[in-house]
Amino acid sequence: MYRRFADVYDQLVQDIPYKKWADYLQSAFLKFNQKPELILELACGTGNMTIELSKRGFQMIGLDISVDMLSKAYEKALESNQDILFINQDMRNFELHGTVDAVICLLDSLNYMDSIDEVKQVFELVSRYLNPGGLFIFDLNSPYKISKILGNETFYDLSEDIAWVWTNTYDSKKRKVTFDLAFFVRNHEGLYERFDETHQETAYTTDEIKQALEHAGLKLAEVYGDLSFNPPGAQEERIFYVAQKV
Repeated sequence: MYRRFADVYDQLVQDIPYKKWADYLQSAFLKFNQKPELILELACGTGNMTIELSKRGFQMIGLDISVDMLSKAYEKALESNQDILFINQDMRNFELHGTVDAVICLLDSLNYMDSIDEVKQVFELVSRYLNPGGLFIFDLNSPYKISKILGNETFYDLSEDIAWVWTNTYDSKKRKVTFDLAFFVRNHEGLYERFDETHQETAYTTDEIKQALEHAGLKLAEVYGDLSFNPPGAQEERIFYVAQKV
């Protein structure tokens, strides 16, 4: 997973307002009276958020399971003159040499965990490496989005350099959606090369997340709607969680 995907990832997420997301994170830090210096980003991908926060003066560690994603992140960090430590590890069993002031995990990365037990594994490690009082901020695609918006749907996009078809299959018993993606990427000769990816996300309820956090010694401080400080609505597609090390 992610080998060829790393080459097209930034094109797929070019509409994501990373600066707005960074503004939101900084507002959350202020709201909870936190002034983190060292931040760990789990599942940092090609480093878009890691680099944006680094530009704002935070010391950043970016962690991801994909070497190819991290290679892209490292190249972009060099181009931006940002000194960032990137670590190639699985967030289900990562190790650090010290603690951090805050941890973030964004863009529904935790939905990629196959079970609530795997979510607990991540939370336990976050608790281990997070300083007392530190914040853990993450988002999840909601059960509503996974079942009703993504569901058994097909999406596509056709552009000059890359086209893709995204076909979903939803399993209501397991609350899982499988994404079968076919990409067609134009090469230097003007021909299109195809490669395929399969991804899967699992829906988790707020009650499940709260219990998993408590199990790890983390307190669920607040639950918010997408990039807001308001409670999530019944049809909220993305839910933000703010937890704190007790």
